[in-house]
Amino acid sequence: MATYKQADYEALRRRCVELKQASWKQADIARAFGLTEGWVSQTLKTHREQGDAGLTTGKRTGAPSRLTAEQLDQLTRELAKGAEQHGFSGQVWTRPRINEVIIKLFGISYDPSQVGRLLKKVGWSRQKPARQAHQQDPQAVANWQAERLPALQKSAD
Repeated sequence: MATYKQADYEALRRRCVELKQASWKQADIARAFGLTEGWVSQTLKTHREQGDAGLTTGKRTGAPSRLTAEQLDQLTRELAKGAEQHGFSGQVWTRPRINEVIIKLFGISYDPSQVGRLLKKVGWSRQKPARQAHQQDPQAVANWQAERLPALQKSAD
């Protein structure tokens, strides 16, 4: 199949329709433009069903979201409660964990790769967990830095 720029496809679709109306066969149209017969067939079918409006180039939107805006709001409220609130150990949210919450709340399952897209849609981003022990005592750390660390630095000299 020939390579065309996205902007050229609308003109190609229109030309395919013109040639079909001039009694060309689909195979001949495909061969003339270096297209597949399936592409030509789909173009002509779209034209039959939608008319000239079906030939225009539009942004491909993909499948509609299976969660409504209200459900997404509810999901973010639930996620804000924390992972432990939903029965997970630790406060880290992962895509599979979030998918489990979506299934539990709405009965809808997403591929984990798509959970990130949903989170981006509601303004959440990937975060790296802080590399600090959860049980760390800030006062004990300050005392160690003030008292023990200088002694260790002196002995190293």
